[in-house]
Amino acid sequence: MSRLSLVADVGGTNTRVALADGINIRHDSVRRFINARHTGIASLMELFLSESGERVDGACVAVAGPVANGMGRLTNLDWGIDRAQLAAVTGAGVTAVINDLQAQGFALGHIPLRQIIAGRVAMDTSSQLVVGVGTGFNSSPVSRTEHGVIVLPSETGHVTLPVRTEDQARVARHIEGIHGIATVEEVLSGRGMTAIHTCLTGTPRPTSELIPLIGQDEAATATARLFVEFLGSVVGNLALTHLPFGGIALCGGMSRALAPHLGALGFAEAMHDKGRFSDFVEAFPVSVVEDDYAALTGCAASLR
Repeated sequence: MSRLSLVADVGGTNTRVALADGINIRHDSVRRFINARHTGIASLMELFLSESGERVDGACVAVAGPVANGMGRLTNLDWGIDRAQLAAVTGAGVTAVINDLQAQGFALGHIPLRQIIAGRVAMDTSSQLVVGVGTGFNSSPVSRTEHGVIVLPSETGHVTLPVRTEDQARVARHIEGIHGIATVEEVLSGRGMTAIHTCLTGTPRPTSELIPLIGQDEAATATARLFVEFLGSVVGNLALTHLPFGGIALCGGMSRALAPHLGALGFAEAMHDKGRFSDFVEAFPVSVVEDDYAALTGCAASLR
């Protein structure tokens, strides 16, 4: 018997809240809130439930920031919430606070994926990896065990950027000059594409303007190619770290926007460029999450 739950995907700028029957999101219930107009996560939950008139048995919030001991705090906004607060606000008997990439990991198996690299056939129980490329960058390994699905949090975006070519070294030096260190997230994110274009041309240009020009404008295409080469290299490193024979799922706005271009811009070649382990890395399938409600579905699945 399905149980009604409140699920929420809390970002630095916007928050989406919905009701779920089991793991099925009620699309007509989805609401988007602008965070600047509210005082915190708890007040958003109260407002949503007041307007919906529903009572819920479960509640799960995914936050764009680190989570520890049931407490989540946004990286780019001074908001936080823990399980006790969530239970008090919603009246739910079962609650969870998880990282937003964990929510994407819990969604795997419940959402369709767009295949980019076929890889090799693996067992259904093989581990997976979700990689988020959007406003920021992060990843989470997904393991299927006899006790259920386990999705571990991480802060992958803040590791040091790997460099293989002179063009990549040039970008890394540019980032270091600004931030003191070249991290993955400062390149593999929306602002990262702008940073690469600035480094190559001396002129900053918004990512929203660059992506439509891929394949038409020389500078935009060179920027996107370098971005995708960095992405392939980082994803290949993560594949060797976690061995996700069940597949790698790219999610986030940048992943969706670049999905049609990944093949032509050399993603597979960069990912598989691992010396004597190149053939080994070719085993890992890669797909893109195109479902805009994936994090909400993941919240519902995590409660189950």
